[in-house]
Amino acid sequence: MVKLFQRRQNSLFGEILDWMLTPLLLLWAITFGLTWLVAEGIAKVPFDRGLGHNARALAQLVQIDQQRVKFALPQPAREILHADETDRVYYQVMGSQGEFLSGERLLPTPQEDEKLVTNELRMRDDMLKGTPIRVAYIWVRVEAPDARPALVQVAETLEKRSVLAREIIQGVMLPLFVILPLAVLLVWLALARGIQPLNQLEERIRQRKPDDMSPLDESVVPTEVLPLVSSINDLLTRLKDSIATQKRFLADAAHQLKTPLAGLRMQADLAQRTDASADDLKQSLKQIGRASMRATHTVNQLLALARAESSGAPVAMQQCDLVALTMDVVKDSLPRAMERHIDLGFEGPVNADKAMMLCNPTLLKEMVRNLIDNAINYTPSSVDHPGVVTARVGGHALSGWKLQVEDSGPGIPAAERERVFEPFYRALGTEADGSGLGLAIVLEIAEKHQAKIQLDDTHPGHTPPGARFSILFRPSL
Repeated sequence: MVKLFQRRQNSLFGEILDWMLTPLLLLWAITFGLTWLVAEGIAKVPFDRGLGHNARALAQLVQIDQQRVKFALPQPAREILHADETDRVYYQVMGSQGEFLSGERLLPTPQEDEKLVTNELRMRDDMLKGTPIRVAYIWVRVEAPDARPALVQVAETLEKRSVLAREIIQGVMLPLFVILPLAVLLVWLALARGIQPLNQLEERIRQRKPDDMSPLDESVVPTEVLPLVSSINDLLTRLKDSIATQKRFLADAAHQLKTPLAGLRMQADLAQRTDASADDLKQSLKQIGRASMRATHTVNQLLALARAESSGAPVAMQQCDLVALTMDVVKDSLPRAMERHIDLGFEGPVNADKAMMLCNPTLLKEMVRNLIDNAINYTPSSVDHPGVVTARVGGHALSGWKLQVEDSGPGIPAAERERVFEPFYRALGTEADGSGLGLAIVLEIAEKHQAKIQLDDTHPGHTPPGARFSILFRPSL
């Protein structure tokens, strides 16, 4: 398509205008060409009719006398043939032997291979002295043995025909020259009127306040724009939910950091007392260390959760061994488990085939670490009654691998099993240290791997029942 309006940036108005005006101009050019052809055809008809009439009149003047062809043109007829002020008229009469009898000697004759049919008027275009002419000719029958028909031709130049054709074209096309700009103007105005709803929609969007996430009114927009407005409304809804989640997240994070920071400030104030003893100073420093570790852990968990969410974008995946990753995390967690007198173990195909799957190793390790840390934190244990935490890998590549982390702790009531995956939520009645972000991170990473989480009791019907977290991965293709 010919671009009538060149723009640096695509304009819907300009694109529609291009698609409307370009065909209009092409149709105008085609109309001009067709009108020219039709005008030439129309201009030929009356002049060809007159030319043929003259040829028949001259043919009637051909006489046969003793098998010889004679032709005599009266003076009035001669004057009529030469009375045209615009075009030149020629005639020619040839005898039965091809001899020249009268008229213009240089007037070309018909093609020699043309079939001779007497008393039939024919027309042809030809040239005389470099000038195009229109010729009407007729073969006159001669009653003589072996005699060819006599030839009568009348020709004229084409000036009147060209003048008439131009007048027809001017009469038809001049109004189009007036109509075309008017049509362009009407198309422009109609398009501007038709695109007005888009301008109104733009104005309504510009006038909205920055915090206004309410959906746009779909009842006042054209049907063609409705899918776009619906998509914008869907985006606004998701953006509203995302902003609400961020605000809630920041509020909860500030609340969680407030406690250890307040503890740090209080212990620092206690340590600065003038009457504080050495034991008091050591105790304050110990409390400062614990509060600092708790704040650091909370910040690390917040960063891990933000990294796991990563704005909904797909994470980079690669082939990794679930067994090897889980065993690495178990080994790293052994010192902490031993410190709390917890029996931390692993069950899985250690000597069998590797549990290869498509995953992000960094995020997967973070998920396993949070599951094990959560189990260690909430599993009561002592030297006499050690707690038990077990990490287990099972399943198969075709059916999907399964990761389980179970403990011998108090378990999680069924009513709270969905809420424990919310950020900063901690089950009631627990005194374990933690930020409440571990299971939220686990859920986020599992969703990144398109895995499902199941939460049930380790020993149903027993007291304590324990808790078992099962991560079900999709089968490998």
